[in-house]
Amino acid sequence: MKKRIRRRSTERAKPAPRTRDAKRVAAAEFKARCLELMDHVQRSHQSLVITKHGRPVARLVPYETEPTDIVGFLAGSLTSYGDVISPLDESWEAGA
Repeated sequence: MKKRIRRRSTERAKPAPRTRDAKRVAAAEFKARCLELMDHVQRSHQSLVITKHGRPVARLVPYETEPTDIVGFLAGSLTSYGDVISPLDESWEAGA
């Protein structure tokens, strides 16, 4: 019986786009200094690329709070001054 040889696919995963702010760290170093590196990412607001054998495998990015939904954003912040559409009891002339 012949032994089946498994070949690697010719397709490769596309590398993540490089950012000038991204610092690269080997997986072993990340494992040893995980909490310290997480604090650094939080303070500096810069992403961190984690590599295995020089190839990027993950990216640690700072957590950003999601912006408030625009629907209902101003609810309760406006003041009503009554009817602003009806004519006034005062007479006035437009123009010069």
